[in-house]
Amino acid sequence: MSQDKSRWLRGRWTRRLARSRGLYDERGDALIELAVLFSLVGLPLLLGTVQMGFLVYDSVEISNAANAGAIYGMQNSAYAASSAGITSAAQAEAADFGTRLTVTPTTYYACSNAVGGTQYPTSSYTQGQAATHCGGTGNQALEFVQVIASAAVTPVIHCPGLPTTYTLTDTSVMEVEQ
Repeated sequence: MSQDKSRWLRGRWTRRLARSRGLYDERGDALIELAVLFSLVGLPLLLGTVQMGFLVYDSVEISNAANAGAIYGMQNSAYAASSAGITSAAQAEAADFGTRLTVTPTTYYACSNAVGGTQYPTSSYTQGQAATHCGGTGNQALEFVQVIASAAVTPVIHCPGLPTTYTLTDTSVMEVEQ
């Protein structure tokens, strides 16, 4: 082999070796590590936060629907007895759910001294009959309307090991105006 050719080969390999030494530079490593970390931790955390945001929004909407139904029923005894009116008011409040929203209204009497005590259903008792159970001075029967609103919610993001649907429920109780 001629000496010119060997110098040329040595020079060529020297240039290649010099270029490959640049590969040992660590300037881009932090960016690659950040990308790997984000894909393993950050993305699932972001998706979980988005999913929880949707569930909280739906929960608030169902709570507002139960409250709207109870407000409708608390206006007077006739409105409290109108299951269709209460259901319609609740479903109008939760327009995203529409008829998928299940609304269960009930009315009952309770004694003013023990509002959280015994409940006397309006289907079985009149206000006077409930008042006889209350007895005592200043203790009278008060009419209440209770609205339970619930709906099945399908998550936007499906994750293995988590439920495919959630049932969100809320209850609102208000005294009926006389």
